[in-house]
Amino acid sequence: MRKDKLGFYDFFSGGGMANIGLGPDWRCLMANDFDAKKAAAYRANFPPGDELIEKDVFELTTSDLPEGAHLAWASFPCQDLSLAGKGKGLQGRRSGSFWGFWRLMTQLIHEDRPVPLIVLENVTGAISANKGEDFKILMDALFSAGYVAGPLVMNAHHFIPQSRPRLFIVAVLAEFGVPSELTQEMPHPLWHPKILRRAYLRFPQRMRRSWIWWRLPAPEPRTIQLIDIIEEAPTGVQWHTREQTQRLLELMDENNLTKVRWAQSQGERVVGTIYKRIRKDKTTGQRVQRAELRLDGVSGCLRTARGGSSRQILMIIEGERIRSRLLSPREGARLMGLPDSY
Repeated sequence: MRKDKLGFYDFFSGGGMANIGLGPDWRCLMANDFDAKKAAAYRANFPPGDELIEKDVFELTTSDLPEGAHLAWASFPCQDLSLAGKGKGLQGRRSGSFWGFWRLMTQLIHEDRPVPLIVLENVTGAISANKGEDFKILMDALFSAGYVAGPLVMNAHHFIPQSRPRLFIVAVLAEFGVPSELTQEMPHPLWHPKILRRAYLRFPQRMRRSWIWWRLPAPEPRTIQLIDIIEEAPTGVQWHTREQTQRLLELMDENNLTKVRWAQSQGERVVGTIYKRIRKDKTTGQRVQRAELRLDGVSGCLRTARGGSSRQILMIIEGERIRSRLLSPREGARLMGLPDSY
């Protein structure tokens, strides 16, 4: 292993996707997750995985954090901050695990070995959770500890065929300074949507002084479409029966059936994704289950499945032939930007 690699801590590491995303110039000094399945995936992909500590973040101490980290990455749990959650925010049992991470960061400051760079990642619902108070608390925690920081909203669909908007808060110790070419005076609408700009305006002046508008290059056009990640012989899933596929069509409203007919008219294979959702029927006013079809070459946001309706379905349309099945594990990994070696 090269000794000149940049060191980082990977909190809430899951299967190690941040490690892959950071690339070969970085080495993980400590990874942490308490989920046994995720820990097994981490060790399988980063053997022997000695840097992984499988325990609750609240049980860690700074003695678990080796010297030499340039970055602390924390993709802390989103359930209490998401739009689908129950609004508990940073006081919730899961998203509140941020405080276990933050306790360690502040202790490192007191030990005179602060981490120069911190990246927080979460759902965009974190910006508006509890009327914006949770986002304000996150930013103020960073500012009060001596960091300057800037939030970004980035959607994975710029790079891979999955719509997955996420909030990234990138913080740097103020004493290190930030090169001017990495910042800009005004927000960019691609990375700083209206919800962030409004949040900034609600902050007191003392917090605005530590806020950074990060400058990012425009992404290159995405070259991969949903159809490109589909397995011809999928493993881990079964094709739906004719009756199951027909049931999906029956759950569609006229707008979605029109999409099916359009796909049938194309004279080639068309791949779309389906989520089942509860909608109000326009005629009866009753809440009914609907199958909603997406045909723009991008999948919907992948979720951690807690039930059948939360799992994404593929619909493959070739003229009169319509087939459907669940997304396979390998296809899901590809949609997360992972190599087939994962």
